Amino acid sequence: MWVEVERADVVVHAGDWVDEAALDALEARANRLLGVYGNNDGPPLRARLPEVAREVLDGVRLAVVHETGPAAGREQRCSMRWPDTDVLVFGHSHIPWDTTASSGLRLLNPGSPTDRRRQPWCTYLTATAADGALRDVRLHRLPRPDGSTFAEVHGRPPV
Repeated sequence: MWVEVERADVVVHAGDWVDEAALDALEARANRLLGVYGNNDGPPLRARLPEVAREVLDGVRLAVVHETGPAAGREQRCSMRWPDTDVLVFGHSHIPWDTTASSGLRLLNPGSPTDRRRQPWCTYLTATAADGALRDVRLHRLPRPDGSTFAEVHGRPPV
């Protein structure tokens, strides 16, 4: 995964760093880092990171937050709260999410590359911002701790 971090123009992190070493490592290896703190981040991390991060990336208005509330009603709630945003990246649940609200707001949760919670895989997202649009959004599944891949476990490639 470090290869992807070093290759990216911008790395986005939606919180739950847990310790400063993770932030230090990403700051050292990322070309540019856009991150926020999460509910599992103590005072040292909260002193270094905002609750909300905003950036315009090649015409795409991006916001990053940790918590968006329950899944039910998320699109409408976030559309009302972030009317001037094209893409909202959020964390907290560690559950991958990719929807577009009726307002046009795209909501993305990359899951987590380190803590899969109730998910079968640790994950992260890659995407390209170009000419005011987000393209090539792709969810990547990392190998399991025992080294097995999705295809080995399920007998088929991921969809």
